[in-house]
Amino acid sequence: MELKKILHTVEIVKSINWESQFLEVNTIAFDSRKVVEGTLFVAQKGVHVDGHEYIKKAIALGANVVVCQELPEEVFSSVVYVVVKDANIALAQLAANFYEHPSEKLKLVGVTGTNGKTTVASLLYQLFRLLGYKTGLLSTVKVVIDKEEYVATHTTPDSLAINQYMAKMVVSGVKYCFMEVSSHGIHQSRTYGLDFNGGVFTNITHDHLDYHNTFSEYRDVKKAFFDGLGKHAFALTNVDDKNGNIMLQNTKATKKSYSQRTLADYKVKVLEKSFSGMLLQINHKEIWVQLVGGFNASNLGAIYGVAKELGVEDLELLTALSQLKSVDGRFQYQVSKTGVVSVVDYAHTPDALKNILSTIKEIVQPVTNIITVVGCGGNRDKTKRPRMAAIATELSNQVILTSDNPRNENPEVILEEMETGVKEEYQSKVLTVLDRKQAIKIACKLANKGDVVLVAGKGHETYQEIKGVQSYFSDRETLIETFEILKK
Repeated sequence: MELKKILHTVEIVKSINWESQFLEVNTIAFDSRKVVEGTLFVAQKGVHVDGHEYIKKAIALGANVVVCQELPEEVFSSVVYVVVKDANIALAQLAANFYEHPSEKLKLVGVTGTNGKTTVASLLYQLFRLLGYKTGLLSTVKVVIDKEEYVATHTTPDSLAINQYMAKMVVSGVKYCFMEVSSHGIHQSRTYGLDFNGGVFTNITHDHLDYHNTFSEYRDVKKAFFDGLGKHAFALTNVDDKNGNIMLQNTKATKKSYSQRTLADYKVKVLEKSFSGMLLQINHKEIWVQLVGGFNASNLGAIYGVAKELGVEDLELLTALSQLKSVDGRFQYQVSKTGVVSVVDYAHTPDALKNILSTIKEIVQPVTNIITVVGCGGNRDKTKRPRMAAIATELSNQVILTSDNPRNENPEVILEEMETGVKEEYQSKVLTVLDRKQAIKIACKLANKGDVVLVAGKGHETYQEIKGVQSYFSDRETLIETFEILKK
């Protein structure tokens, strides 16, 4: 595409060699390792890496245009330099222009919140596939274009990848696209300029304070997503969360709400519950669903609301809702041949862990033992570590604290910080086992028929990251293997 067209709407502070504005650009990159001949290279100032340090390398590899926030000391006459105020916003605009604004050709709905993003977005994808539509998904678990799956690397991909995926969706005939919108993605302008038809707020709880300095800053970043929605869009919020209505304060979108506890456009009530599902009442209509827990009842309220806002009729919507299956790594349960129920869940925040354990306690008999295996990730918000341990010990009969993804931190230090949250009265029911596989095995051995083993924190993940190295690891597979050995 011609450079001048790619730069349409980009706020240019300064340019050098602008007489070459009509040259052809073959591709866009912000990673110098992906630069080829005829690349427009965007130098971003990231959290850990400054792309400005790689401008010279990008030019050597064939970049003929450099978009940056600061001009390098050495400039070449064969390269067009474009200085912008914010390279993150510029990249989003360049990507949208280059791929001919694919988000405008889709019915795009973004889902944001601390917990529930993956479940809501993934189940919306599943729902609209059941309704017979070609559908796209951008999520933590995976990226899907109709039936074709790609590995997800971030909750919200970079703006270049987003537009690439959406352009493929348009070519594949996809009509609806559902995507998770993370606070990092909003703050780093990855979703800037996308044409959303709707936005969903699930909830906001304690998380990501390693990145956002305060809770109010974290909340306001989420709110910025709704502030940016257009008049043609809808903004659907969970009014059971005290911050739900804050999200709607400045939005131009049509304001809608869902709730389990108060008046709302979409009201959900749990009538019956078991490990196999729930009987719900949604806007006075009863439906049996295959999902479990009050948090999932709330998620289904959001899903029902989105579908109604997108024009789906009640009968086909309720029929499809009853067919939805749980998302990979989200309250995935199985019963071993020894009669032990095991649950794998991605719960890695205090609120999510509390929801899962409360749901289990509501379903099981009072005499049932709940054995919880839980850890906390390294290089992430440290303040939630003692809270996670406190919740686990208060709501479980036995707790095994173990490693999650320690990343570049010392796992022993992480566990020591978790242990500070354990009240003296609960210390007798806590074990600390550094090795996660061993911790899961011990939990299984401690469990008797009818007991529940919850393994929380990693959910769908099939790796464990220790000292920056990822090794294959699956909570679910470890549980299956252990119970197979124990039955013999």
